[in-house]
Amino acid sequence: MLELLTDPQAWLSFATLAVLEIVLGIDNIIFLSILVSRLPAHQQHRARIMGLGLAMLTRILLLFSITWLIGLTEPLFHAFGQGISGRDLILFAGGLFLLWKSTSEIHTSLEGPTDEEQTQNVRVMSGFVPVILQIAVIDIVFSLDSVFTAVGLAQHVEIMVAAIVVAVLTMMFVAKGINEFIEQHPTIKMLALSFLILVGVALIADSLEFHIPKGYLYFAMAFAFGVEVLNIRQRARRRVATPPVDLRGPEFQPEPRRRDD
Repeated sequence: MLELLTDPQAWLSFATLAVLEIVLGIDNIIFLSILVSRLPAHQQHRARIMGLGLAMLTRILLLFSITWLIGLTEPLFHAFGQGISGRDLILFAGGLFLLWKSTSEIHTSLEGPTDEEQTQNVRVMSGFVPVILQIAVIDIVFSLDSVFTAVGLAQHVEIMVAAIVVAVLTMMFVAKGINEFIEQHPTIKMLALSFLILVGVALIADSLEFHIPKGYLYFAMAFAFGVEVLNIRQRARRRVATPPVDLRGPEFQPEPRRRDD
């Protein structure tokens, strides 16, 4: 352990892995923020902490079960001329879940519930326990890429665990701000949901051996986010520069104030 603390290469691996864990956790934070926003205000902080705590626990457990994790890449059966592994099935199911959840959130935001039954379904799916369970399911999917990246970059489990802990603590610190920003700007929320749809498509493609580099997705998202921030600033300046409109009309004459004798 002391050798790792005095090894510059170990510190470099730790810093690189921590940054990558944070970058790879962006989609996790976005998904968590959108789910948590459906909860009452007094439950949101607890749900964010529990959700990210589950993400950290899942990744650490996967690290310590690396033999089982490697076994997930072994084909379980063959279909359409290619082997289907446990990892492929998890990614495919996770991608479908992301597509369904993101699409339903967009539909609810645009159209709203259409009848009493749909309203009841939304309430059931928005309870504290269902939200935590949905976060736990998607944590498993997002943790696979994270853990495989960690194994590829670092050779010591201690470095991997430390990087994951630091990354998750950082995400806990910024999650509330990201959640508030998304809720204050509906267009950003739509952009985030669209990004999750892209991530879901990428997961399904990856499970079918069509690998889409995540760098392309993150670049597209960062570019779209930058453009939307410029639009938000432009709309804010326009609101400040535009004088309020007097709806009473030009013929309106205010009554003269009476002086009390």
